[in-house]
Amino acid sequence: MGDKKITSWKMTELNGEFQFSESPHPSLNENEVLIKVAGCGVCHTDISFWHYGVKTKHDLPLTLGHEISGTVVEGPESWIGKNVIIPAVLPCGECELCNNGRENICQNQLMPGNDFDGGFASHIKVPFLHLCVLPYSILKKYSLPQLAVIADAVTTPYQVIKKSGLKKGDFAIVIGVGGVGIYCALLAKIFGAKVLALDIDYKKLMKAKEHGIDEALNIKNLDIKTIKSNIKEISKSFSLSKYGWKIFEMSGTKAGQELGFALVGFASTLSIVGFTLDKLELRLSNLMAFDANVIGTWGCKPELYPEVVELINNGKLKIDDFVETFPLSKINKVFKNTIEHKYEKRSVLVPD
Repeated sequence: MGDKKITSWKMTELNGEFQFSESPHPSLNENEVLIKVAGCGVCHTDISFWHYGVKTKHDLPLTLGHEISGTVVEGPESWIGKNVIIPAVLPCGECELCNNGRENICQNQLMPGNDFDGGFASHIKVPFLHLCVLPYSILKKYSLPQLAVIADAVTTPYQVIKKSGLKKGDFAIVIGVGGVGIYCALLAKIFGAKVLALDIDYKKLMKAKEHGIDEALNIKNLDIKTIKSNIKEISKSFSLSKYGWKIFEMSGTKAGQELGFALVGFASTLSIVGFTLDKLELRLSNLMAFDANVIGTWGCKPELYPEVVELINNGKLKIDDFVETFPLSKINKVFKNTIEHKYEKRSVLVPD
């Protein structure tokens, strides 16, 4: 790249506007590559860093963005020209957790846009160990920027669905079908479950129904007792068991998490995916009484990424109706509009 500069948009303060920045062409270690960013998705985690005061591990100023697709332009010859997804969590591959199949919570992990400068930039330097190479065939169906959502929005729910033990014929209840939750609903359907989508946004629910989700319930202004009653009736209408429900909390809200816990019944599993700083008051003895499970998830193990890519490549999972691209230079407007819930699709910023 010679003397060319790397351009990026850096977060310099809480709720402040992102600032355009230029930095020198970076030097690479033997285990690193330089990737030309094709697209970087705007995630709720980015919003949490920027707006809600969640601290990044790296001091500010910092380039956010961890949902990244791009093309390798520098590094070992075998990597040059490959189109890749950068996993949102990059484990070390050597520690106790990595060796026990828990790479996603490796304590030596590196997260773009948290531990080091992320993807709201023209280029990014990353280790190549866990990069997910995209087959050329998938690029006949989707643009490389669209595929950025694989890095987090699709793979995170994929991992938690597998962790939950969801199987064909189960009743899956997805609370919140926004940028991540919609993929949870679609994936649960692919796994063979009967899927109920819950949200307070009518348009999101209708889109879920249009893409094959079995039932949708608008829970806006409904109390928990009424919601539970409606869900029981929906379960009966599908002739589903009243036991073993799989509940996925994707909204990242206090109300969503309270509802999720309230839905826990005999042999059920509640999966917490959405993030909030709010605290809840819960009666944990319910878990004992119902012999139920509550599980969390953090990102996705890199080894699962190819499975998600294959689902998209073979047409089982369609993503184009849930992704919208914007020029990276519009980052300040896109973040403000995201806070104000003006978008119905996952926003992906494309360097311009």
